[in-house]
Amino acid sequence: MPRRLISTGSPFEKAAGYSRAVIDGDFAFVAGTTGYDYATMTMPPDVTSQSRNCFKTIEAALAEGGFAMTDIVRATYYITDARDADAVLTVCGEVLGNIRPAATLLVVAGLYKPEMKVEIEITAKQRSD
Repeated sequence: MPRRLISTGSPFEKAAGYSRAVIDGDFAFVAGTTGYDYATMTMPPDVTSQSRNCFKTIEAALAEGGFAMTDIVRATYYITDARDADAVLTVCGEVLGNIRPAATLLVVAGLYKPEMKVEIEITAKQRSD
């Protein structure tokens, strides 16, 4: 299977020279996923809504690449405020509770724009069964 690049149409992707997702064989790598609503190019102010938007973007990118959310095997969550951890992890539990990928949560000094409170990246592997 050839390598494929998936875009959400975000102007950041072209400007910064990255793809929302890269499909390479049985693997999908989705990164740079923040809480934007790409239909309106707006960022909700709260971390819960931002987290839900991250997963909507991830799910759409995976689907475009022929993957399902259940194919997720690894997740990394970046938050800018440790006080937001419980809210982010609650959304992660809602979305990934039965999938249970290996996961890491990191508190970072900041993300690209100050309104960004969370960024999520995942790795997925299609199952052969």
